[in-house]
Amino acid sequence: MVEHGNHRDESRRRTRTRFAPSPTGLLHLGNLRTALFNALLARRDGGDFVLRIEDTDVQRLHPESVQRLGEDLRWLGLEWQEGPEVEGSHGPYVQSARQAIYADYYVQLEAADLAYPCFCTEQELERSRRAQRVAGKAPRYAGTCAHLSMAERQARLDRGLQPTLRFRVPRGRSIAFEDRVRGVQRFATDDIGDFIIRRASSAPAFFFSNAVDDALMDITHVLRGEDHLTNTPRQLLLLEALGLDAPSYGHISMIVGDDGAPLSKRNGSRSVGELREAGFLPEAVLNHLARLGHAFEDNTLLGLDRLANGFALERLGRAPARFDAGQLTHWQREALHALSHERMAEWVVWAAGDMLPAQQRDAFIATVRENVQFPEDVRRWCRVLFQGVPEPDAETLGWLTEAGPAFFQAAAEAGGDWPAVTAAVNAATGVKGKRLFMPLRLALTGLPHGPELPAIHALLGATEAQRRFRLAARRAAAAATQ
Repeated sequence: MVEHGNHRDESRRRTRTRFAPSPTGLLHLGNLRTALFNALLARRDGGDFVLRIEDTDVQRLHPESVQRLGEDLRWLGLEWQEGPEVEGSHGPYVQSARQAIYADYYVQLEAADLAYPCFCTEQELERSRRAQRVAGKAPRYAGTCAHLSMAERQARLDRGLQPTLRFRVPRGRSIAFEDRVRGVQRFATDDIGDFIIRRASSAPAFFFSNAVDDALMDITHVLRGEDHLTNTPRQLLLLEALGLDAPSYGHISMIVGDDGAPLSKRNGSRSVGELREAGFLPEAVLNHLARLGHAFEDNTLLGLDRLANGFALERLGRAPARFDAGQLTHWQREALHALSHERMAEWVVWAAGDMLPAQQRDAFIATVRENVQFPEDVRRWCRVLFQGVPEPDAETLGWLTEAGPAFFQAAAEAGGDWPAVTAAVNAATGVKGKRLFMPLRLALTGLPHGPELPAIHALLGATEAQRRFRLAARRAAAAATQ
């Protein structure tokens, strides 16, 4: 259902989606999920995913953020078919380079008396909003400058006032559109005040440049956060006035933390860069975010192609999506288990730094692979296996004392492989099961859990294992005398 003017026939057009961030900081999870959903939709349909940089907010602009944003998207495998560094026929893809395009459309609107200069100061606007709230009305622009004569406008210009440009919203109309997530949406134009489309600094306002660029870049679908829902009727009015086609809009749910509040650093949010530095794999991040607000039939770890094939607009939920750090960790485990040996080696070497002897790399990976999730896990096992057994805590000393020095002396004298060690200890002490294996594990690693003991023993080698068994014997003897 469309009652707002021009709208393209999606069924006859190549799917084109876009991600249009403002480079004002690091890419956070909410923006990343928006990028992901748009990329999946384009990928599913064999269409184009466009990256556009909306850099017109000069005061909040962080130029270095543009490069970091591209690096983050590429790390996740979200390559764009058009955009910065991948030029296409709809460029430029940075809004600061599109000012002449916007200027032509401003002239068109002013010539048709669909836009007018506004000289109201921010203080005057705030007083007007405050008065409307006191009167029990929703604050919107009162139309103070809507009907100034040319002489009145010139007088204000002569005083050095720099006007904004406002779009003249038609009265008495209903704007209705089919939201691809939330169904039919209706807005009365009488509830929408004339809004700014060009700032006093001459920079375009978001409503304007965002809508114009979507039309000129032939974007067919816009998936964006629900906080943009009330922007949509304004943008539809603009596109209608300019004779431009509108995309199909879908407004996705917000992400909240465990406490139900909007996701922030306080309740678990981290930037893409922070997740990468923490050792998360891109597959883990993608699989978790893809399921925040979207239901997949397949709950196994999926690559981008399978995520795209399972993506459907009708599966996008309307309720807030709850971020769960535990689920993200689950997908990290799944992603690590699915890694090829080569990629696992790259990740382990990166995590270990100079703590991992090169000649023992493959044996180390084979030993600890099922027992690491994050870089600190890798570094902990490097310390344990290559730098020595940590000082025992009270529980460990209890196990060592109960086993006794003879237990470990038998293990040290066994030599050879792991079966020889366990057979020698069993013959000398008669213990088996947990009472056999736990003291041996604690002697070799100082930890009550971890990789399989035969693999640990083989990685350490007989000489180092014997040294650790003798150390355990001394500690057991010392503890018994205290």
